[in-house]
Amino acid sequence: MSTDGCSELLTVQEVMARLRLGRSTVYELIRSKALVSGKIGGRRRVSAASVERYIQARLGDGHGDAA
Repeated sequence: MSTDGCSELLTVQEVMARLRLGRSTVYELIRSKALVSGKIGGRRRVSAASVERYIQARLGDGHGDAA
């Protein structure tokens, strides 16, 4: 992860709230490398930038569908 000051780290709970997804779905996104994560002090942390990229990618997939 970047150390440029913009790399906020989120807990799995925070990612669940931001994406409105369940715990197992968030862990599946981590396993599939859709979200960048690592362990700090034995606890999983997710890059906020990767969450934002995931959101933008999902919005891009359905962008033309909105009427």
